[in-house]
Amino acid sequence: MSKMTRRNFLSTTALTLAATRLRAQNRTPVQARLVIPAEATGPHMAADFVGLSYEVRELTNPNFFSAKNTGLIRAFRQISTRGVLRIGGNTGEFSWWKPSAGSPEPEHPPTREVVGEPKANYYAVTAEAVRNLAAFLEATGWTCLYGINMGTNTPARAADEAEVVAKTLGSRLQYFQIGNEVDLFGRHLRDPRTWSASTYLAEWLLFARAIAARVPGARFGMPDVNSNISWLSQIADAWGSIETPPHVTTLSHHYYFGGPPSNPDVNIPNLLKPATMTKVQSIADIAAAAAAKMGARVRMTEGNTCYRGGKPGVSDVFAAALWAADYSLLLAANNYSGINLHGGTAPIISSGLGGVMFGDEVLQAQGATPEQIASHPHPYYAPIASFGSDYILEPVAYGLKFAGSFSGGSLIQTDFTSKLQAAGVNASAYAAKLAGGQTSVIVLNRDAENDLALGLDFGADKSGIVQIDKLHAPSVDSREAHITRSTTPRPLNNGKINALVPRASGLRLTIV
Repeated sequence: MSKMTRRNFLSTTALTLAATRLRAQNRTPVQARLVIPAEATGPHMAADFVGLSYEVRELTNPNFFSAKNTGLIRAFRQISTRGVLRIGGNTGEFSWWKPSAGSPEPEHPPTREVVGEPKANYYAVTAEAVRNLAAFLEATGWTCLYGINMGTNTPARAADEAEVVAKTLGSRLQYFQIGNEVDLFGRHLRDPRTWSASTYLAEWLLFARAIAARVPGARFGMPDVNSNISWLSQIADAWGSIETPPHVTTLSHHYYFGGPPSNPDVNIPNLLKPATMTKVQSIADIAAAAAAKMGARVRMTEGNTCYRGGKPGVSDVFAAALWAADYSLLLAANNYSGINLHGGTAPIISSGLGGVMFGDEVLQAQGATPEQIASHPHPYYAPIASFGSDYILEPVAYGLKFAGSFSGGSLIQTDFTSKLQAAGVNASAYAAKLAGGQTSVIVLNRDAENDLALGLDFGADKSGIVQIDKLHAPSVDSREAHITRSTTPRPLNNGKINALVPRASGLRLTIV
């Protein structure tokens, strides 16, 4: 479908929640007042906090991550001029390194075919693809977390690949990730009777030491678990007993709000309710404590709204933008080094899902036409969707970009979110001292019913004007998302300013 057809479709299709259609237009806004502390005592938010995640198998098309793909480069830079691309995903466990055209395919170990896990479809990663990846990273200004196959690989072959990757990517390589969702290996790649965090760690050390022997100064992230966060704690507890351990800079995990797409609990109200972020906080508490014990940072390296390709009407609408902004900032407040939202192209994502795009089945059950199905991004959770040769930022990417405006700053420790919820509105707020010294506040009103009349007090000694940026869309279930800046900055009045944050929208106020 062409871009014009897609736009026409979006402008004429109503996908509005019943609650949004029926909400009272004259409801009195909820009143709240927030006092902004003067000092930034919270964590520093890395300048490259923002990130995207793609499957290793995307490298089978050497022209995808390459300097030739100017449309994708432009989309990356629209999200951030300094970010982190993670190459990994469940297809990564079936790659093999092909350094030259004549390199033979190695023998592969037997695996079990399990429903819900990727089939053993092997493919080659070439030196050409890595060279083109280096040029792509240079063009975007991004760096890379590079995934190495652990599931069906050997330490020697992993070291061969890592040596070329390190020399080719140079300073654009942040670290190697060995293995993807290793807590699930017992389902199809290892003996479930013996596979555990400790047996994983022993095997990981073989791979990491083989790589470090060939790549002096090699850095690593691990264990990149699917959902078993306790593995991070177990590894941190065991780390002190490891003699001359490899250089691990980052503990990593994944997070998807829910799934699969057919699950009725994966819906907008559940995505945006306060309890969702309460669960995120409980995960972050465990992960951050484990990372601190190892003297490392923690990063969410793969995640999104709904696993197995995303859910239409949830993953590809404005609600996902609000979720992404809130989720990103909550992780930043917990000293995460960054976040990588998963996406990619339809053929590659579906190849890791048994050739199925599960969101299509949801729309088909709803009676959608092929044209209507084609108008959605594939996969449905893609931050950057491809429609023919066009690369388009989807709503979830706008949420990531909005949160990324704090990158490089230091967060101001606050309890704003609890205050807003106590006032009777489903909203959250974060504040930061930016790299340039400005004070900035982001307020996310996730409430589908209530506008928020907000008073901000920056302190009587503060003067100047406030620049206002808005994250907005026609409705919470709109396929659109926008970030716009007010053309008329507003002055502080004795350090104070009042602002209206409409239902289902975000507002950023920055003293300039």
